[in-house]
This record gives sequence, C-alpha cells and structure tokens, in this order.
Amino acid sequence: MRKSIFYRWRASFFTGLAVTLPAIVSIAAVMWLFKTVSNLTDLLLFFVPKTITHAENGKGGMFWYWSALALLLAVALITAVGLLARYYIGKRLIEWLDAAMMHVPLFNKFYGAIKQVNEAFAGNKHSFKTVVMVEFPSAGIYSIGFITNEQQGEVQQKTKENVLCVFVPTTPNPTSGFLILVPEEKVTKLDMSVADGIKYIVSLGSISPELPPKK
Repeated sequence: MRKSIFYRWRASFFTGLAVTLPAIVSIAAVMWLFKTVSNLTDLLLFFVPKTITHAENGKGGMFWYWSALALLLAVALITAVGLLARYYIGKRLIEWLDAAMMHVPLFNKFYGAIKQVNEAFAGNKHSFKTVVMVEFPSAGIYSIGFITNEQQGEVQQKTKENVLCVFVPTTPNPTSGFLILVPEEKVTKLDMSVADGIKYIVSLGSISPELPPKK
C-alpha cells in the first residue's frame, strides 16, 4: 500500500513538474533579464532621491516599479537617439561623440572593438540569418551552425577557395561555440529559421522544426 502511494505521488509530481517547468523557467528567465538590465537602467534615475526610489529609507534595493520606470526611460532615450540619427544635425552630433570616445585612453580599445563587431553584423545581410549544416568535428559527423561572414581577405587568398565563417554553438548553451572556416561547397544551407535553429540546439535536438513543403 505504501509503495503504491509513493509511486502515485512520484508519477503525479513528475507530471506536474513537466507541466509547470516551462512556465517556471520562462518566469525565472524574464526576472533575471529584468534584473540584469535594470542594474544599468536604474542609473538613469540619479536625479531622484534614493529615499524615494529605494527601500529602507534609501539603504535597500530599488523598488521594482521605479526600475520599470527607468527601463521605460531607457527605451524612450534610445528611440530619441534613433530618431535624431536620421537627420543631418543628429548624425553630425553622433559623429562628434563617436570621435570624442575614440580619443579616451583605454576606453577607446573596448569601444572601437565593439563598434567594429556591430558594424560588421549590421553591414552583412547574411550574418546569423542563414542556418547551415557542416561536417564538424570530423568528416561524416554533422553540426548545426550559422553563417557569420564570407571571407574575402587573407583566408581566401591562402586557401584559394570561397570560404565562409560558420559559428557552431554548443548545446544547451548557444552563447559559446566554435568559429570554423568552411569552403562554400561543403556548407549545406537549411530552410529553417534562426529561431528554429537555436531552439533545435537548446532542446538538444528534441524539438525539430517541421520540413517546409516543397515548392
């Protein structure tokens, strides 16, 4: 009798866990993201006294609704910068600020590197927009990856081939991975979207996107 009750409890528990786990993980991810972003956006409320925005008369953490207000303020400021950048005066002002930042010692190293990466992805229409399949880590074994760039410099001259940069993410954490250089003829492009490709990697291959119908 005790064994039967235990098995019923275990079956019910794991069934309930399977049902509630996606919601729990999603809520935890949103809370973590909000907390991480708010650590930066909270600084925008520097003009408001901490005795108002923080608990324990300014000695505790910031109230969540003030953090939400700071996040909305950050969104408004980013939108204003984007709107300003569309006009000549705004472009000149941004260029002046950009040049000023590039003259700051040490800071210009990080700022310049991040700017180059951002411009590379913004200017390349194929960066992380094409899901491919390559033979990695050895012949006959295939991995899912994303095209990041088409090499036109020294790599192509040395290999004498049209070489593509492919990022092969690890699973279940797709933020790390391997950058491999693959000849274009050895890259198999897939029809799945980038979102489906990431979902396929994060789920350890258990969530496979549906094959689109043939045209």
